[in-house]
Amino acid sequence: MSPGGETLRVAILAFDDVEALDLAGPYEVFTTASRMHQRDAAGMAPPFEVQCVARSRAPVRMRAGLQVLPDRSFEDPPAVDLLIVPGGVVDAAMACAATREWIARASREARITASVCTGAFLLAASGALHGETIVTTHWEDVADLRARFPALDVREGVRWVDQGRIVSSAGITAGIDMSLHLVARLAGEPLALRTARQMDFAWTKA
Repeated sequence: MSPGGETLRVAILAFDDVEALDLAGPYEVFTTASRMHQRDAAGMAPPFEVQCVARSRAPVRMRAGLQVLPDRSFEDPPAVDLLIVPGGVVDAAMACAATREWIARASREARITASVCTGAFLLAASGALHGETIVTTHWEDVADLRARFPALDVREGVRWVDQGRIVSSAGITAGIDMSLHLVARLAGEPLALRTARQMDFAWTKA
C-alpha cells in the first residue's frame, strides 16, 4: 500500500509502434504487485490501479504487430498519480500535438512521471522535462537524445535514474527494474521483492 494507504492510479501511455514490453512490463509489475498485496490483505484496496491511455479507444498496434485495446482516451482521461511513458518507434507520437499535450497535462497532475527506453524523447518533446534533468534511455539512443535535447544530462550504463518527480529507465527490460523500484518506493520493498519473485524476474536494483 502507498504510505497514505490509498490506491495509486497508474496511467500507461499507448501509441502505435510502442515497444510491447515497454508497456507490458510495467503493466505486469503494478498489477502483480496489487495481486500479491491482496493475497495477504483480502478485502483491502489494492496499492495500484492500472489503465492504458491512448489518443482514442481504437486498437493500438505495437511495434511487432501485437494489438492492445486502451482503457481510456485523451478525451476521457483517468486521474493520474503515476504516469508511465513507454518507448518504441516514437517519431509519430512525438509529432502528434494531442499526444504531447496529454503527456504534459498528465505529468503536471501526476506525483511521478516515468519513461521507459525512448519514452524519454516523448517526455522531452512534451515539455515534461525541465532544465538539466538527469535521464537515461536505451543505449542505442543516448547520442540521439543528447543531440536533440542538449539541456538534458543523459546518463549511460545505468538501468534507471530516479530524480524524484521524474524517473527514467534504459531499454525495454530495464522498465521492469524501474517499475519494481517504484513499487518499493511507493508501497515498500517487501512487496517489490515479492512481486519480482512472483514474476520470476531477477530484479536489478541499480
